[in-house]
Amino acid sequence: MKTVSQFNFSGHRAVIRVDFNVPLDKQTFAVTDDNRLRAALPTINKIINEGGAVVLMSHLGRPKTGPEDKYSLRHVVQPLSVLLAKPVQFVNDCIGDVAVNAAKNLKAGEILLVENLRFHPEEEKGDELFAQELAKLGDVYVNDAFGTAHRAHASTTIIAKYFDAAHKMFGFLMAAEVAAGTKVLHHHEKPFTAIIGGAKVTDKIMILERLLEKADNIIIGGGMAYTFFKAMGGNIGSSLCEADKLDTAKELLEKAKTKGVQILLPVDSILADKFDNAAQIQSGDSNNIPDGWMGLDIGEKAIQQFTDVIAASKTILWNGPMGVFEMENFSKGTITIAKAIAAATKSGAYSLVGGGDSVAAVNKFHLADEVSYVSTGGGAMLEFFEGKVLPGVAAIEA
Repeated sequence: MKTVSQFNFSGHRAVIRVDFNVPLDKQTFAVTDDNRLRAALPTINKIINEGGAVVLMSHLGRPKTGPEDKYSLRHVVQPLSVLLAKPVQFVNDCIGDVAVNAAKNLKAGEILLVENLRFHPEEEKGDELFAQELAKLGDVYVNDAFGTAHRAHASTTIIAKYFDAAHKMFGFLMAAEVAAGTKVLHHHEKPFTAIIGGAKVTDKIMILERLLEKADNIIIGGGMAYTFFKAMGGNIGSSLCEADKLDTAKELLEKAKTKGVQILLPVDSILADKFDNAAQIQSGDSNNIPDGWMGLDIGEKAIQQFTDVIAASKTILWNGPMGVFEMENFSKGTITIAKAIAAATKSGAYSLVGGGDSVAAVNKFHLADEVSYVSTGGGAMLEFFEGKVLPGVAAIEA
């Protein structure tokens, strides 16, 4: 894997695909979470400290009809300048003479951010000519945007064709993401426990199939657990259920038995009479939920069982919350599992947290520094664990 650590950038101009798809305040357009900006700093600093110049390109949001101010990357310039402790130049396009000339005029140690790639529909189409225009921005291409590595877009994949093997590479973040995922998937210590949560079985079928080949234990929480209980003939009240996935759930349970993989479902749940933090609450068995009640978090018995399994694990993958953790009354399961993962990590386990909601949970509960690795790429990490080839990774390794 060729990374920026193996290249001296003195005298070079690096065009870096970063992931600055950050949340903005709807009124002021201020950046409300700068984690993705911070994640890019090591790569940027390495290049400018060696006497290279940097051109940054990213998408932001989902603009539909060309430029829209609410999706402009100009809103990122000031907070990025503060983090880098140096000015960041900006141009209001990512291709064309203005952008190319601004890039070519950069001096050693200077930084330019170009406008939102998705203001051009050619970006998401993976257009060859658009990629060729982007390639004019630098003489070295660095991909440091793992969150978009599963998309064959012009700036993440196609652009790599216009750089030879010596002049295209991964940034530190991209390399760390791939290394963390590879470690868990292919070089894990046993017992390996995967904790898979979230609302729908549909979203997690492929990762569950893949994990049946790798994991010793698979803990299933969140709304998707009730589809499994229904498939086993349980009463789940008005809990979330995908009726068209009952056979799939049965098949997964059967495969697990055949392969000797332990699937753990929450034996009890915190029940509510409506989807509301102010709902009436009771606890009960997950496979015998009264009509009109729904499971919105895992219960005390499930918490204890899951915690015990996590504590005995050497490798842990967490993707998806245990309940509706955004509502305080249904957050205990997710908080406790996050703390159990942190405790296991402290005792020597390797833990990887991936997926938007899981990452949001460890950040919300201030546990990000207590797990081994927190992935920035939700969809990309999911596809990586599903065994898919990520175009953004393949383009650098080609």
